[in-house]
Amino acid sequence: MTRPTIWTIGYEQTTMADFIAALSAAGVRIVADVRAIAASRRPGFSKTALAANLAEAGIGYRHFRALGTPAAGREAARAGRLQDLKRIYASQLELPEALAQGAALGDLAAEQPTALLCYERDPSCCHRTLLRKAVLPDYDYVDLMP
Repeated sequence: MTRPTIWTIGYEQTTMADFIAALSAAGVRIVADVRAIAASRRPGFSKTALAANLAEAGIGYRHFRALGTPAAGREAARAGRLQDLKRIYASQLELPEALAQGAALGDLAAEQPTALLCYERDPSCCHRTLLRKAVLPDYDYVDLMP
């Protein structure tokens, strides 16, 4: 039996055109935004603009705020303290809202090709890898690098 696939993508150092091209080439049908704060200084990557840009390309958008990294985890990630990030994020995933959104994410990923979105280009430095391992452990994965 074939295992399902989940994609991950970061928008650091990319353009909207390259970002959408990578998603489209992979066959992704919906982006699961797993940022705690769906705002960005990069043009086009804040929640409303991102959803509109994706919709133009025929790709859906859902924000899973509770699956984002809390402030202390984002600070640890920026400082390169990955063990602290892992500990902080593991606690985040135990919260009731995160458990509910994790289940919803699993349902969504089972229904259609889904990509987990966060800022960091390198998935090894990002909570989306921790999320994928915790919530979708039986999925194969592809880290897109636009």
